[in-house]
Amino acid sequence: MRQITIRLKPKQYLKEEIEKIAKDYDIYAGALLSIVGGLENAKLRMAGTEPNNQIIKEWDGPFEIVSGTGTISKNGCHIHISLSDKAGNVIGGHLKDGCRVKFTAEVVILVFDDTTYKRELDSKTGFGELVVE
Repeated sequence: MRQITIRLKPKQYLKEEIEKIAKDYDIYAGALLSIVGGLENAKLRMAGTEPNNQIIKEWDGPFEIVSGTGTISKNGCHIHISLSDKAGNVIGGHLKDGCRVKFTAEVVILVFDDTTYKRELDSKTGFGELVVE
C-alpha cells in the first residue's frame, strides 16, 4: 500500500482532478481516505435515481467539505461527498463533474497495489458497477 496526498487549488474541479490523479499516479485500486476543503459550487446526483432518470442538483456555495468517500481507479472513480453551507445545513450525494475548489481541497488517497478496480455495466442497475480483480 501507499498513500498519495495532493492539495488542489482554487478554481480546480474536484472530481476531474481526482480522476486525473488516478491516471497520473497509475492507480488501479484506491480509496478516498480523506478530503478537507471547500467548494464554490456543488453538483451532485441524488440517491435512488435510475440511470435514464437521474436527479442531479446544483447549488451555489460556498461550501465546506465535511466528508467524502469513494473508490478510486484510473478505470473509473465512484465518489460520494457531504457539504455544509454557511448556516451549517448539510447536503450530500454522488459527486459529479463541475464542482470548483474555493480556497483549497486536501485529498488523501490510499492505494492498494495488489488489486485492480474496474467498472462494468450491470444490467440490473444500469450503472457501471465495481468489479474487483
